[in-house]
Amino acid sequence: MTADLRDLLHATHVDAAVFALRPDYRVALIAVDGIEPRPSDESSDALLREAEAFARRALSERPVEELPHVAAWREAYRAFGAKPQRTRNSLEALLRRAEDGLPRVNRLTDIYNAISVLHQIPLGGEDLHRYVDAPRLVRASGEESFDTIAGGEAIVEHPEPGEVIWRDGEGVTCRRWNWRQCRRTQLTDNTTKAVFIFDALAPLSDDALRSAADDLAHRLAQLGPNVRLAQRVIAS
Repeated sequence: MTADLRDLLHATHVDAAVFALRPDYRVALIAVDGIEPRPSDESSDALLREAEAFARRALSERPVEELPHVAAWREAYRAFGAKPQRTRNSLEALLRRAEDGLPRVNRLTDIYNAISVLHQIPLGGEDLHRYVDAPRLVRASGEESFDTIAGGEAIVEHPEPGEVIWRDGEGVTCRRWNWRQCRRTQLTDNTTKAVFIFDALAPLSDDALRSAADDLAHRLAQLGPNVRLAQRVIAS
């Protein structure tokens, strides 16, 4: 039933300290179940090629750091002490890869990466089968655990105190708002249940945020006959 997806999104929380840092912050969420896992296909490849062409046009007019939503996220990173030249938000990282070609991973990942570029918004995806409780966006104490890879080895890191993090009941799921996801909840070739997180700042409008979420929801609904989903937007 879709009720469990709605319950998850209803329990999703953005801490007041995050809104104090950026009152213009909004997040759109989609929880989805019933996805049929498949490798990259002609449809997902075509969408990525559309996104690559879009990115090349955008970057022919100005550098990536001057694109309005990228610039807003660079400013947000500086506000909690991160250096955007070293730790790029997920949108900027994808845009910088577009000229040489976006990665082809699997159908689900290809679609949400393309949507991120086409709508110019940081967008993360997490496997809900590996999630513990509901997502929370908070400022870190510095004691939370974050499982990642460094030098080819699995390690556990900790965020900086005050860093903005997405987390669940077990630990950090994404550091620096939308910089790097943990290994535990990352989407895989077998993901059937997921939550997608759209992070928005001004100048991205509410209408543009809803359009991005609706676009992904429409495409997710086509990933199997039993797909069901729920959506929510959280603002200050």
